[in-house]
Amino acid sequence: MPQAPDHASEALSLNSFLPYRLMILADMVSRVASQIYVDRFDLTRQEWRIIASLFELGPVSATEIGEHSTMDKMTVSRAVTGLEAKGLLRRHDDPADRRNKILELTQAGRALYRKIVPLILAREAYLLENFSPEERASLAHLLEALLARARELEQRG
Repeated sequence: MPQAPDHASEALSLNSFLPYRLMILADMVSRVASQIYVDRFDLTRQEWRIIASLFELGPVSATEIGEHSTMDKMTVSRAVTGLEAKGLLRRHDDPADRRNKILELTQAGRALYRKIVPLILAREAYLLENFSPEERASLAHLLEALLARARELEQRG
């Protein structure tokens, strides 16, 4: 007769479950960083991600911003509308396809990015200051390796 499953061996402790721990860490680090642009510059996390993406990528479509920043279409749309109302980005027709709009930072958007980046980088430096250069390199390597494995699993379904 088959034995009943041992539920104790199937138990999951969230505090030791890697996806949960990574989510907690990512959320905490994001909140610490967002204190700067939310409190001091009246931007949402999503608005900041769009500004940072546009500064890095240059003028691109909302679809490209969503792919780069891992935000869904509706979130990007709301944030773009907010940034446009604040005068931080503008939309214009895509010369290759007039149905598509290209997003571009305004001069004010680029200036704001340049104000925020040193503050954000200082927060990152604080988080990492207790790690040696070797530990920082290992952390970067481990994060890339985890991301690669997660992508493999995602493709497998």
